[in-house]
Amino acid sequence: MRRDQVLRTIPLGDQHVVCYGHYGRPVLAFPSDSGRAGDFEANGLLGAVHDLVEAGRVKIYCIDSFETASWRRADLPLERRATEHKRFEDFVVNDVVPFIYEDCGGRQELLATGCSFGAFHAANLTLKRGDLCREAICMSGAYDMSRLGWGEKGDAFYFSNPVDYVANLHGDHLNWLRGRVHLTLVVGQGAWEDDSASGALPSTLRLAGLLAEKEIPHELDMWGHDSAHDWPWWARQLAYHLPRHC
Repeated sequence: MRRDQVLRTIPLGDQHVVCYGHYGRPVLAFPSDSGRAGDFEANGLLGAVHDLVEAGRVKIYCIDSFETASWRRADLPLERRATEHKRFEDFVVNDVVPFIYEDCGGRQELLATGCSFGAFHAANLTLKRGDLCREAICMSGAYDMSRLGWGEKGDAFYFSNPVDYVANLHGDHLNWLRGRVHLTLVVGQGAWEDDSASGALPSTLRLAGLLAEKEIPHELDMWGHDSAHDWPWWARQLAYHLPRHC
């Protein structure tokens, strides 16, 4: 891949967007826990899908994480962490998405993806803002933020916690989501997928069950007992699923 043709780094406030590609469906890639925009390339995910980038099937936009100022603030109760997380959501919706539209020459439907903590962000954006992002490829995610901390939970936490708000979706909004979004939930059954640190396997199964109960279009793709909570496996999973969506 010729880096001079496909790579640009654009500062947005205190954050950066690293862009790969010249044409194609825009893919917003969230980093893993406390990660940086460059992690997508550094850990092999870009290499796994470089043929799609070079062929003009996708343009990939990678951003920095915000966990160290929100969900990983051990000094804050969960409600305060969710309030800080809302600042990140607002940045994505009000700054990153408009930048992607401008870079692509107009409004386009996004696909969100991410691994580990990034999978949470991809699912959350798609479920909350299906008008902006219709599809998500979520790899080894955990979708219940209550496991991270302590203290009271209010509206900010509820509306940032997929297993809470999905369980109570109903009426016109639920019907709209059924016709609008699709989530691909990928998880392995190997090392670190079912331990206390990631909790990815039980959490993915729980969210898939809620989506099935609410009849929200999704796919649950469980990989084998050799599939670990680690970058090489996420690269393989993205290489398998992304071509099916672009």
